Amino acid sequence: MSSASAPTPQARGPASEGKPGLVASGSASRRRWRPPSLSGKTASRHAFIWPALLVVLFLSVFPLVSSAYLSLSKLRFTAEGIQITFLGTNHYESLLFGSQATHYLGVLKSPTPLGWVVFGIVVALVAWGYVRAIRGGIGVLGLIGRAILGLFIIGLAWLMVQAIFSEGGRPGTMLVTVIYVGVGVTIQYCLGLGLAMLATQRLPGRRFFRVVFLLPMMITPVGVAYLFRMLADTSKGPLVPVFAAVGLGDWTWGNDPWLARIMVIIADIWQWTPFFFIVLLAALESQDMEVVEAATVDGANRRQVFRSITFWAILPVSVTVILIRTIEAFKIIDLPNVFTRGGPGTATESLTLQAFFDWRALNLGRSAAIGYTLLVIVTIFAVSYVRLARRQPEPQKQSGEEARA
Repeated sequence: MSSASAPTPQARGPASEGKPGLVASGSASRRRWRPPSLSGKTASRHAFIWPALLVVLFLSVFPLVSSAYLSLSKLRFTAEGIQITFLGTNHYESLLFGSQATHYLGVLKSPTPLGWVVFGIVVALVAWGYVRAIRGGIGVLGLIGRAILGLFIIGLAWLMVQAIFSEGGRPGTMLVTVIYVGVGVTIQYCLGLGLAMLATQRLPGRRFFRVVFLLPMMITPVGVAYLFRMLADTSKGPLVPVFAAVGLGDWTWGNDPWLARIMVIIADIWQWTPFFFIVLLAALESQDMEVVEAATVDGANRRQVFRSITFWAILPVSVTVILIRTIEAFKIIDLPNVFTRGGPGTATESLTLQAFFDWRALNLGRSAAIGYTLLVIVTIFAVSYVRLARRQPEPQKQSGEEARA
């Protein structure tokens, strides 16, 4: 009975061979673990990838670390060589609270009644978004992040109303950069989307205009700046007869701060609208036309189709292209440098151009500090924008009845 009730090791062996985690014999349990050997294919893959990866990491990390230390120091070129003196946060304090505050932030005055109304609207929108986040069951970390973002938006709005909606105030380089980005990217997206929708219609000559719309993007930013500088010249430019006919023969665009900023924004819009056009055109042509045709058959007009179907179909592409273009727009330097030299005064000077002027004057520490403040602003915007975009509903294919509703 003992032999029948207790199976022998030979009987257990075959049954346990096919099961993972079971050891067939006692000698196998005493085997030492050995690292997996690199085959020839795996070794060659690592040999090709790691050198390139290390070079990219070095070129990316080293400038960040060195410029971070440089923003906290003062670098001087002497007869003995380079002398670096650690100053701490002096450059940042100078930009935000010291002698460079009027250049960086602007001249801040008490807001007008319209400024208070604008600021109140911004505060109300931020509070409304925070209440919605609380009701939506956001975690503690999410609420802390939204609180920091809300304070950042309120602080930026307060600077805006003090510099723009006030008597005697003027925006500094940081606010001018924000204006360039906000106004420019918004108009570029709207124009690019409108041109892309026109190019998808069955209109005569649409292939020709698809090529023509891309021409501004093929010109270098310096070329665009010189082109608009020539067009805006009321004394020697090709539009002199037009300016003389409308009474602007003696007018100089560069003498008025806001007109100079508008000219820079117009040039930037002309150059970068084709970028939105080509990307959104590809998104529009790749959407499912069966849903659009079904909605049209059911009686939905073009506005209803766009609002309920097309907009959601191109939303992922729109989110991505806006993020890419916004990050690039924060680095604007060619247009204000060539077109107006940052003038009149510092009216059209961007953060990147201010950093370039400091670098050219060998004030490398303050130039690095300006660059890092720009990095913080872009990072806050990008992270907030991506998190907001992730909370948007997924694009849904709707029927014609839903589109007409």
